[in-house]
Amino acid sequence: MATKRKVNNLLALAVLSAMVDRPKHRYEIAQTLRDRGKEQDMAIKWGSLYTVVQSLEKAGFLEIVGSERDGARPERVIYQITEAGRAELTDWTKELIAVPEPEQHRFVAGLSILGVLPPDEVIELLSKRIDALSQIIGGVRRELDKVLAMKLPRLFIVESEFGLAMLEAEMAWARSFRDEIADGTFPEVDWWRQVHADAIPPAEVIAYVERGLAEPEPS
Repeated sequence: MATKRKVNNLLALAVLSAMVDRPKHRYEIAQTLRDRGKEQDMAIKWGSLYTVVQSLEKAGFLEIVGSERDGARPERVIYQITEAGRAELTDWTKELIAVPEPEQHRFVAGLSILGVLPPDEVIELLSKRIDALSQIIGGVRRELDKVLAMKLPRLFIVESEFGLAMLEAEMAWARSFRDEIADGTFPEVDWWRQVHADAIPPAEVIAYVERGLAEPEPS
């Protein structure tokens, strides 16, 4: 089970990771996260950065160590990570690696109510998704090739490798599912098609399923 964190926002984890080398003000923190492409690893709302930094300070994970002013610009507060912050960073990372946690996925939401669409339309939609995934995968592979050409340690690209593997697995599953529907090997596909062809009311369909029937009873 995931630990209840004092600051339970993945942006906070990213901020802590950006602070381990030296003290920074908020603008430097934001630039570090952008330079590392963290918005590709997690959903980052840049407008929340100030609030997250304040929350980390309040929790004792960051502390103010000074300020600086550059010309007429507003004064910039400089933060550094505390020992408690380093411990939180380490513990949180261990949990994320070791503890599986259900994550919401828009595709799964669509699959959960797939029956509202006729199977032939689903075949077309899955084909569109497969094409889109192929394009995305091609882009990710090209970016990975660029990074590998820079001779960076693999340690710094494993998250990209994982993302690529997940995309490839999703595309393979979507293609297999589409082909099952198209070639008629998907169970109950004929009934599924009949339900839409005959415009059978959803309440009746649900009743069939709840009674454990594979297809509507003959009228």
